[in-house]
Amino acid sequence: MTALAVRTEGLTKQFRSGQRAVDGIDLSVPRGAVYGFLGPNGSGKTTTIRMLLGLVRPTSGRAWLLGEPMPDAAGAVLGRVGALVEGPAFHPYLSARANLARLDASDATADPRTARRRSDAALERVGLTAAATKAYRQYSLGMKQRLGLAAALLRPRELLVLDEPTNGLDPQGTREVRLLIRELADAGTTVLVSSHLLTEIDQVCTHLGIMGRGRLLAQGERATLIDRGAARVLVTTAAGQVAAARGVLAGLGLDPVTADGPTLGAPLGGLAPERVAAALVHAGLDLVGLEVRRPSLEELFVELTGEGFDVAR
Repeated sequence: MTALAVRTEGLTKQFRSGQRAVDGIDLSVPRGAVYGFLGPNGSGKTTTIRMLLGLVRPTSGRAWLLGEPMPDAAGAVLGRVGALVEGPAFHPYLSARANLARLDASDATADPRTARRRSDAALERVGLTAAATKAYRQYSLGMKQRLGLAAALLRPRELLVLDEPTNGLDPQGTREVRLLIRELADAGTTVLVSSHLLTEIDQVCTHLGIMGRGRLLAQGERATLIDRGAARVLVTTAAGQVAAARGVLAGLGLDPVTADGPTLGAPLGGLAPERVAAALVHAGLDLVGLEVRRPSLEELFVELTGEGFDVAR
Protein backbone atom coordinates (compact mmCIF):
# COMPACT_ATOMS: atom_id res chain seq x y z
CA MET A 1 0.00 0.00 0.00
CA THR A 2 2.77 2.46 0.95
CA ALA A 3 4.45 1.95 -2.45
CA LEU A 4 1.30 3.13 -4.24
CA ALA A 5 0.16 6.73 -4.57
CA VAL A 6 -3.24 5.65 -5.95
CA ARG A 7 -4.95 2.33 -5.41
CA THR A 8 -8.49 1.10 -6.02
CA GLU A 9 -10.26 -2.20 -5.49
CA GLY A 10 -13.37 -2.94 -7.51
CA LEU A 11 -14.13 0.75 -7.93
CA THR A 12 -17.55 1.07 -9.57
CA LYS A 13 -19.92 3.89 -10.44
CA GLN A 14 -23.42 3.19 -11.72
CA PHE A 15 -25.76 6.09 -12.36
CA ARG A 16 -29.51 6.10 -11.75
CA SER A 17 -30.10 5.60 -15.45
CA GLY A 18 -28.47 2.19 -15.09
CA GLN A 19 -25.34 3.22 -16.97
CA ARG A 20 -22.24 1.72 -15.38
CA ALA A 21 -19.62 4.39 -16.12
CA VAL A 22 -16.86 2.63 -14.18
CA ASP A 23 -16.99 -1.12 -13.75
CA GLY A 24 -14.92 -2.72 -10.99
CA ILE A 25 -11.48 -1.29 -11.77
CA ASP A 26 -8.29 -1.97 -9.79
CA LEU A 27 -5.86 0.90 -10.30
CA SER A 28 -2.26 0.70 -9.08
CA VAL A 29 -0.25 3.90 -9.48
CA PRO A 30 3.27 3.59 -8.01
CA ARG A 31 4.75 6.51 -6.11
CA GLY A 32 7.00 8.59 -8.32
CA ALA A 33 5.36 7.36 -11.54
CA VAL A 34 3.92 9.39 -14.38
CA TYR A 35 0.79 7.33 -14.99
CA GLY A 36 -0.92 7.92 -18.32
CA PHE A 37 -4.66 7.25 -17.99
CA LEU A 38 -5.92 6.57 -21.51
CA GLY A 39 -9.27 5.90 -23.05
CA PRO A 40 -11.72 7.23 -25.62
CA ASN A 41 -14.41 9.71 -24.63
CA GLY A 42 -16.98 8.06 -22.38
CA SER A 43 -14.63 5.33 -21.22
CA GLY A 44 -14.89 6.37 -17.55
CA LYS A 45 -11.62 8.25 -17.01
CA THR A 46 -13.05 11.49 -15.63
CA THR A 47 -15.63 9.68 -13.48
CA THR A 48 -12.80 7.60 -12.01
CA ILE A 49 -10.75 10.72 -11.27
CA ARG A 50 -13.74 12.39 -9.63
CA MET A 51 -14.25 9.35 -7.39
CA LEU A 52 -10.55 9.34 -6.45
CA LEU A 53 -10.79 12.97 -5.33
CA GLY A 54 -14.03 12.49 -3.40
CA LEU A 55 -16.09 14.58 -5.81
CA VAL A 56 -18.34 11.62 -6.65
CA ARG A 57 -19.16 8.72 -4.35
CA PRO A 58 -18.60 5.25 -5.81
CA THR A 59 -21.47 2.80 -6.02
CA SER A 60 -19.12 0.12 -4.70
CA GLY A 61 -15.45 -0.58 -4.28
CA ARG A 62 -12.70 1.27 -2.43
CA ALA A 63 -10.03 3.84 -3.21
CA TRP A 64 -6.91 5.12 -1.48
CA LEU A 65 -4.82 8.24 -2.15
CA LEU A 66 -1.32 8.33 -0.67
CA GLY A 67 -2.26 5.37 1.50
CA GLU A 68 -5.39 7.02 2.95
CA PRO A 69 -8.96 5.82 2.28
CA MET A 70 -11.13 8.10 0.16
CA PRO A 71 -13.43 9.88 0.67
CA ASP A 72 -13.22 9.28 4.43
CA ALA A 73 -9.75 10.81 4.75
CA ALA A 74 -10.30 13.61 2.23
CA GLY A 75 -9.69 16.34 4.81
CA ALA A 76 -6.34 14.87 5.77
CA VAL A 77 -5.01 13.89 2.36
CA LEU A 78 -6.26 16.39 -0.23
CA GLY A 79 -3.86 19.09 0.95
CA ARG A 80 -1.09 16.88 -0.39
CA VAL A 81 -2.84 16.46 -3.75
CA GLY A 82 -3.06 18.96 -6.60
CA ALA A 83 -5.77 18.48 -9.22
CA LEU A 84 -7.07 19.86 -12.49
CA VAL A 85 -10.35 18.20 -13.46
CA GLU A 86 -12.60 19.01 -16.43
CA GLY A 87 -11.18 22.47 -16.92
CA PRO A 88 -10.58 25.19 -14.31
CA ALA A 89 -13.26 27.49 -12.86
CA PHE A 90 -12.35 30.93 -11.53
CA HIS A 91 -14.02 34.26 -10.78
CA PRO A 92 -14.26 35.95 -14.20
CA TYR A 93 -13.71 39.55 -13.06
CA LEU A 94 -10.73 38.84 -10.82
CA SER A 95 -7.16 38.73 -12.03
CA ALA A 96 -5.14 35.54 -12.11
CA ARG A 97 -3.20 36.61 -9.03
CA ALA A 98 -6.39 37.53 -7.14
CA ASN A 99 -8.01 34.22 -8.06
CA LEU A 100 -5.01 32.31 -6.73
CA ALA A 101 -5.04 34.42 -3.56
CA ARG A 102 -8.68 33.49 -2.90
CA LEU A 103 -7.96 29.82 -3.48
CA ASP A 104 -4.97 29.91 -1.16
CA ALA A 105 -6.92 31.73 1.54
CA SER A 106 -9.55 28.99 1.52
CA ASP A 107 -6.89 26.37 2.30
CA ALA A 108 -6.66 26.11 6.09
CA THR A 109 -3.34 24.28 5.85
CA ALA A 110 -1.60 26.94 3.72
CA ASP A 111 0.72 29.53 5.30
CA PRO A 112 -0.72 33.01 4.55
CA ARG A 113 2.72 34.59 5.06
CA THR A 114 4.04 32.89 1.93
CA ALA A 115 0.88 33.18 -0.20
CA ARG A 116 2.10 35.95 -2.53
CA ARG A 117 5.47 34.33 -3.08
CA ARG A 118 3.93 30.95 -3.82
CA SER A 119 1.30 32.32 -6.19
CA ASP A 120 3.91 34.32 -8.12
CA ALA A 121 6.11 31.21 -8.37
CA ALA A 122 3.17 29.14 -9.65
CA LEU A 123 2.27 31.80 -12.25
CA GLU A 124 5.87 31.95 -13.43
CA ARG A 125 6.04 28.18 -13.69
CA VAL A 126 3.12 28.09 -16.13
CA GLY A 127 4.16 31.17 -18.08
CA LEU A 128 1.49 33.60 -16.83
CA THR A 129 3.61 36.21 -15.02
CA ALA A 130 3.03 38.82 -17.71
CA ALA A 131 -0.76 38.27 -17.49
CA ALA A 132 -0.97 38.01 -13.70
CA THR A 133 -3.05 41.20 -13.35
CA LYS A 134 -5.30 40.50 -16.33
CA ALA A 135 -8.95 39.57 -15.62
CA TYR A 136 -9.72 35.89 -16.00
CA ARG A 137 -12.61 36.61 -18.38
CA GLN A 138 -10.08 38.03 -20.84
CA TYR A 139 -8.03 34.85 -20.87
CA SER A 140 -7.94 32.50 -23.84
CA LEU A 141 -8.78 28.82 -23.32
CA GLY A 142 -5.10 27.96 -23.18
CA MET A 143 -4.39 30.67 -20.59
CA LYS A 144 -7.29 29.44 -18.46
CA GLN A 145 -5.83 25.96 -18.57
CA ARG A 146 -2.44 27.32 -17.51
CA LEU A 147 -4.06 29.09 -14.55
CA GLY A 148 -5.70 25.81 -13.54
CA LEU A 149 -2.26 24.22 -13.50
CA ALA A 150 -0.92 27.12 -11.44
CA ALA A 151 -3.68 26.55 -8.88
CA ALA A 152 -2.68 22.89 -8.61
CA LEU A 153 0.92 23.96 -8.02
CA LEU A 154 0.32 26.59 -5.31
CA ARG A 155 1.94 24.23 -2.82
CA PRO A 156 4.34 21.31 -3.15
CA ARG A 157 2.27 18.21 -3.87
CA GLU A 158 2.97 14.53 -3.39
CA LEU A 159 0.38 13.65 -6.03
CA LEU A 160 -0.83 15.62 -9.03
CA VAL A 161 -4.01 14.54 -10.84
CA LEU A 162 -4.43 16.17 -14.25
CA ASP A 163 -7.47 15.62 -16.46
CA GLU A 164 -6.70 16.82 -20.02
CA PRO A 165 -4.03 19.34 -18.89
CA THR A 166 -3.09 20.37 -22.46
CA ASN A 167 -6.65 21.18 -23.53
CA GLY A 168 -6.63 24.45 -25.48
CA LEU A 169 -2.85 24.83 -25.47
CA ASP A 170 -0.84 25.49 -28.62
CA PRO A 171 2.08 23.16 -29.48
CA GLN A 172 4.55 25.26 -27.48
CA GLY A 173 2.26 25.25 -24.44
CA THR A 174 1.77 21.51 -24.77
CA ARG A 175 5.53 21.02 -24.84
CA GLU A 176 5.91 23.21 -21.73
CA VAL A 177 3.33 21.14 -19.83
CA ARG A 178 5.16 17.97 -20.85
CA LEU A 179 8.44 19.38 -19.53
CA LEU A 180 6.71 20.52 -16.34
CA ILE A 181 5.35 17.03 -15.72
CA ARG A 182 8.85 15.61 -16.14
CA GLU A 183 10.30 18.17 -13.73
CA LEU A 184 7.66 17.38 -11.12
CA ALA A 185 8.24 13.65 -11.49
CA ASP A 186 12.00 14.11 -11.21
CA ALA A 187 11.40 15.98 -7.95
CA GLY A 188 9.41 13.02 -6.58
CA THR A 189 5.82 14.01 -7.35
CA THR A 190 3.54 11.26 -8.60
CA VAL A 191 1.54 12.42 -11.63
CA LEU A 192 -1.67 10.80 -12.89
CA VAL A 193 -2.52 12.38 -16.22
CA SER A 194 -5.38 11.66 -18.60
CA SER A 195 -5.16 13.05 -22.11
CA HIS A 196 -6.64 12.65 -25.56
CA LEU A 197 -3.21 13.41 -27.10
CA LEU A 198 -1.68 9.98 -27.36
CA THR A 199 1.69 11.26 -28.57
CA GLU A 200 2.05 13.45 -25.47
CA ILE A 201 1.28 10.56 -23.13
CA ASP A 202 3.69 8.34 -25.00
CA GLN A 203 6.56 10.80 -24.56
CA VAL A 204 6.21 11.46 -20.85
CA CYS A 205 4.66 8.46 -19.07
CA THR A 206 6.41 5.65 -17.21
CA HIS A 207 3.20 3.68 -16.58
CA LEU A 208 -0.08 3.31 -18.44
CA GLY A 209 -3.68 2.43 -17.70
CA ILE A 210 -6.01 1.87 -20.64
CA MET A 211 -9.77 2.20 -20.15
CA GLY A 212 -12.55 1.02 -22.44
CA ARG A 213 -16.30 1.09 -21.77
CA GLY A 214 -15.79 1.58 -18.05
CA ARG A 215 -13.28 -1.25 -17.62
CA LEU A 216 -9.54 -1.14 -17.04
CA LEU A 217 -8.27 -3.18 -19.98
CA ALA A 218 -4.57 -3.09 -19.17
CA GLN A 219 -2.11 -1.33 -16.88
CA GLY A 220 1.55 -1.52 -15.99
CA GLU A 221 4.91 -0.15 -16.98
CA ARG A 222 4.81 1.38 -20.43
CA ALA A 223 7.67 -0.71 -21.81
CA THR A 224 6.14 -3.94 -20.48
CA LEU A 225 2.74 -3.22 -22.02
CA ILE A 226 4.24 -2.38 -25.38
CA ASP A 227 6.44 -5.49 -25.34
CA ARG A 228 3.52 -7.76 -24.63
CA GLY A 229 1.66 -6.53 -27.70
CA ALA A 230 1.36 -8.55 -30.87
CA ALA A 231 4.90 -8.41 -32.27
CA ARG A 232 5.56 -9.03 -35.97
CA VAL A 233 8.63 -10.48 -37.61
CA LEU A 234 9.80 -8.95 -40.90
CA VAL A 235 12.08 -11.13 -43.02
CA THR A 236 13.91 -9.98 -46.15
CA THR A 237 15.31 -12.57 -48.56
CA ALA A 238 16.68 -12.59 -52.08
CA ALA A 239 14.03 -11.69 -54.68
CA GLY A 240 13.78 -15.21 -56.09
CA GLN A 241 13.38 -16.86 -52.67
CA VAL A 242 10.16 -15.22 -51.48
CA ALA A 243 7.95 -18.25 -52.13
CA ALA A 244 10.38 -20.59 -50.34
CA ALA A 245 10.67 -18.19 -47.39
CA ARG A 246 6.88 -18.01 -47.16
CA GLY A 247 6.80 -21.80 -46.91
CA VAL A 248 9.35 -21.77 -44.09
CA LEU A 249 7.36 -19.20 -42.11
CA ALA A 250 4.13 -21.11 -42.65
CA GLY A 251 5.90 -24.29 -41.53
CA LEU A 252 6.80 -22.54 -38.25
CA GLY A 253 3.10 -21.85 -37.68
CA LEU A 254 3.34 -18.12 -38.44
CA ASP A 255 0.10 -17.00 -40.03
CA PRO A 256 -0.94 -14.96 -41.90
CA VAL A 257 2.18 -14.18 -43.94
CA THR A 258 2.15 -10.95 -45.93
CA ALA A 259 4.58 -9.93 -48.66
CA ASP A 260 5.96 -6.57 -49.74
CA GLY A 261 8.50 -7.27 -52.45
CA PRO A 262 11.30 -9.41 -50.97
CA THR A 263 10.10 -8.69 -47.40
CA LEU A 264 7.68 -11.04 -45.67
CA GLY A 265 5.82 -10.23 -42.46
CA ALA A 266 3.94 -12.39 -39.97
CA PRO A 267 2.76 -12.30 -36.34
CA LEU A 268 5.59 -13.66 -34.23
CA GLY A 269 3.42 -15.02 -31.44
CA GLY A 270 5.54 -16.69 -28.77
CA LEU A 271 8.20 -17.85 -31.20
CA ALA A 272 11.76 -16.64 -30.62
CA PRO A 273 13.10 -14.67 -33.62
CA GLU A 274 16.28 -16.76 -33.44
CA ARG A 275 14.24 -19.80 -34.43
CA VAL A 276 12.90 -17.99 -37.47
CA ALA A 277 16.41 -17.01 -38.57
CA ALA A 278 17.74 -20.53 -37.99
CA ALA A 279 14.90 -22.13 -40.00
CA LEU A 280 15.48 -19.83 -42.97
CA VAL A 281 19.23 -20.42 -42.97
CA HIS A 282 18.74 -24.18 -42.52
CA ALA A 283 16.49 -24.13 -45.62
CA GLY A 284 19.40 -22.66 -47.59
CA LEU A 285 17.82 -19.22 -48.03
CA ASP A 286 19.67 -15.92 -48.07
CA LEU A 287 18.66 -14.00 -44.96
CA VAL A 288 19.19 -10.37 -45.98
CA GLY A 289 17.42 -8.91 -42.97
CA LEU A 290 15.27 -9.80 -39.96
CA GLU A 291 13.42 -7.32 -37.78
CA VAL A 292 11.01 -7.72 -34.86
CA ARG A 293 8.53 -4.86 -34.85
CA ARG A 294 6.62 -4.14 -31.64
CA PRO A 295 3.27 -2.33 -31.79
CA SER A 296 3.18 1.38 -31.10
CA LEU A 297 1.11 2.72 -28.23
CA GLU A 298 -1.56 3.68 -30.76
CA GLU A 299 -1.64 0.14 -32.16
CA LEU A 300 -1.80 -1.33 -28.65
CA PHE A 301 -4.69 0.98 -27.80
CA VAL A 302 -6.66 0.00 -30.90
CA GLU A 303 -5.89 -3.69 -30.27
CA LEU A 304 -7.27 -3.47 -26.72
CA THR A 305 -10.26 -1.21 -27.26
CA GLY A 306 -11.14 -1.70 -30.90
CA GLU A 307 -11.50 2.07 -31.14
CA GLY A 308 -9.49 4.86 -32.72
CA PHE A 309 -7.71 7.53 -30.77
CA ASP A 310 -6.71 11.15 -31.34
CA VAL A 311 -2.98 11.02 -31.90
CA ALA A 312 -2.57 14.68 -32.86
CA ARG A 313 -4.49 17.93 -32.77
